[in-house]
Amino acid sequence: MNVGFIHGVMNTDNMALSGETIDYGPCAFMDSYDPATVFSSIDTYGRYAFGNQPAIALWNLSRFAETLLPLIHPERPKAIEKATNVLERFEPLFENLKSQSWRRKLGLGNKEEGDAALVDGLQAWMKTNRADYINTFRALMDARQTPGAYFGQDPALLVWWHSWEARRKRQPQSDAESLSMMQRATPSVIPRNHRVEDALNAASDAQDYKPLQGLLDALQDPYNHQRERPDYQAPAPAGGSPYFTFCGT
Repeated sequence: MNVGFIHGVMNTDNMALSGETIDYGPCAFMDSYDPATVFSSIDTYGRYAFGNQPAIALWNLSRFAETLLPLIHPERPKAIEKATNVLERFEPLFENLKSQSWRRKLGLGNKEEGDAALVDGLQAWMKTNRADYINTFRALMDARQTPGAYFGQDPALLVWWHSWEARRKRQPQSDAESLSMMQRATPSVIPRNHRVEDALNAASDAQDYKPLQGLLDALQDPYNHQRERPDYQAPAPAGGSPYFTFCGT
């Protein structure tokens, strides 16, 4: 969720007992931010969309809990009660971790009551403007001191930036510490779908592995923000066809 990854078919058999998702087939990384983003060719109704993944994780855990009821307590009502008590811990635990993650992405080292509204405001802007999920935070790292160069043509985002700036100034962490948090929370580069397709097509059509080698090289040390990889950091070209992935990819 932190890097915009979408499993594609995050059903019960693709989630391990450890809680990790497995068996990646129609998976991909989100370019433009939209919780409804789906890439899987078979996910017609968006069950496994980016924003649905937390709820799907809980659903998978609930199905697993059902299989354990006879082992939890011999009386089914009491077994259901015990299992439910455990499952109800999921949402607050996840929301707490998500809040921590977003604070780090915004370089916030402490917690304030208005943080959720700050995050919601940025998410709303990103969705409305179809902003690139990764590059938005990379731009924020550069725009900490000179917002006009990035947001001068967007009054709404500039208003948000001033709220964010005021919030950062209230925290005890220094500007350098804030930037370090942001860099650790957002990668500099991800395997963007159009670059993955370029590498696959070149390898399969012409046995040309240079695009694949270039992609693999670009993905080394993905959180290194001092290494510029412009060809692989640029978002997908505008106006392209909808991107679909398939089971067995």
